[in-house]
Amino acid sequence: MTEESERGTSDEGQGTSNEPTVESVVEAVLFASDESLTAERLANIVGTTVKQLRQHIKNLNGKYEEHNNAFRIEQIAGGYQMLTLSSYNHWLKKLLRTRSDSKLSPAALETLAIIAYKQPVIRADIEAIRGVAAGEMIRGLMYKGLVKIVGRAEVLGRPMLYGTTKKFLEVFGLNTLKDLPKIEELKKPPT
Repeated sequence: MTEESERGTSDEGQGTSNEPTVESVVEAVLFASDESLTAERLANIVGTTVKQLRQHIKNLNGKYEEHNNAFRIEQIAGGYQMLTLSSYNHWLKKLLRTRSDSKLSPAALETLAIIAYKQPVIRADIEAIRGVAAGEMIRGLMYKGLVKIVGRAEVLGRPMLYGTTKKFLEVFGLNTLKDLPKIEELKKPPT
């Protein structure tokens, strides 16, 4: 018997196996990723089908719930990402203490909302809605990775069209743009 096979036997005797399972690989990849991964990409990385991947994610989430873990695998921005449950936000906020450069001013939030709801949109339309110049605000949002140039308008001068990014969806916890609150919902007064 070789040394390697003896080690394998002793590991088996302890009841633990160092051989990764498909589920543990899914878990490791999602844990290490700082962005959501599409089902197709994740299945390709892990070496399984999308259907099997979804079942593995369902199984993992079942285990997490059964063991009262603080996280789940959720669908965000058109893909899967490991997220901490919202009931832990209080402690996570203490840990993270968001940096001032990552905060958005009310004017930046207003500009971002216009882009999110009207995209693809040209700067002139944003400025018409806001009533002030928006170039610096758009540039700042692009720097933060929340807005990108998505093309050029088919009008005189061919101005750039702006839209939101995948990071925008991730930051605001949206799976797709269809998950944005409806305008009517925003207009309702709080009860």
